Amino acid sequence: MMLSGFFRLGVWQNFFRAWRGGYTGNLEGEGFTLGGVYVIGAGTQGILLEHREKEFGDKVSLPAVLEAAEKIKPQAS
Repeated sequence: MMLSGFFRLGVWQNFFRAWRGGYTGNLEGEGFTLGGVYVIGAGTQGILLEHREKEFGDKVSLPAVLEAAEKIKPQAS
């Protein structure tokens, strides 16, 4: 996203949401890498949840993560 990320309305909304919530961050690192969350099942279950940040500050839905985690079936030994 580089510099274009700073001109997106959603990025600023996410920034102010985090700031109002008291999150300050550490300002270390290069700061241009978007993140993601994966929930991967055992064995051949594969990926049960995939969330990739589309813009800085995107958050994954906690209920979606919990629902995906509940779908993980123990691998037979």
